[in-house]
Amino acid sequence: MSALTPDEIAFVKSLVIHQDEHILALNKPSGLSSQGGRGQVHTLDELLAAFAKASGVKPRLIHRLDRDTSGVILTARTKPAASMLGKAMMGRRFRKTYLAIVTPGAPEPPQGRIEAFLRRDEEGREAFMRVCSPDHPDAEAARSLYRTLAKGASAALVELRPETGRMHQLRVHLASIGRPIAGDPRYGGALMLAGRPVPRLMLHAVSLEFPHPAGGRFRLTAPPPEDFLALAEAAGLGPLETFAASAVFIDGGMAGERR
Repeated sequence: MSALTPDEIAFVKSLVIHQDEHILALNKPSGLSSQGGRGQVHTLDELLAAFAKASGVKPRLIHRLDRDTSGVILTARTKPAASMLGKAMMGRRFRKTYLAIVTPGAPEPPQGRIEAFLRRDEEGREAFMRVCSPDHPDAEAARSLYRTLAKGASAALVELRPETGRMHQLRVHLASIGRPIAGDPRYGGALMLAGRPVPRLMLHAVSLEFPHPAGGRFRLTAPPPEDFLALAEAAGLGPLETFAASAVFIDGGMAGERR
């Protein structure tokens, strides 16, 4: 891996939501691969070298976001923190919340749970997830909660919480109920909305709750980027003004906001 340039270092440091001796959290932009991306000089995992210790050890990604999904992403700054958070993730002690702009309107009913088994399907070098029957040999159980926050004539703003962590789960689940995410051509999402092109996948990881290595539960919030806000407002779903960047203990731990 080539050394980071000053511009790359400044860029990744501008994404920081919170850092302490245990964790580092960032607001990942759309278009940046978490790791292993193709056709990019550096992935987020590689950019984390900007936060490396004198020993050369850099923060470790605890989870991933799809390349085109924006939002909060968590890393561990120490090996013990990485181990603890990894076990908490496997034990489903993380709570992930997303925002999505879907078309052609609000889901029916406006809130509920989607339970649809998924299987991986590869076409050439591309991987997809497909809804399948529970008895398919590759079937994986998948559950997602959704809630409509706002609706317009041709779109809706939906809050999502995956209860399982399958690849492309939210994208496939929403498409399965006829409300694909705007800007998601892979699963049937609209490429035009409110008379304007949809610039990218309109899916944003807005918050993450998890047990902090220092004790207590911690919540990180990452505000949606300008392209998401602008499209939501154009579609009659905004303005969205309630999602400011924050990092706070919500149960035990060190009280108060931490930045």
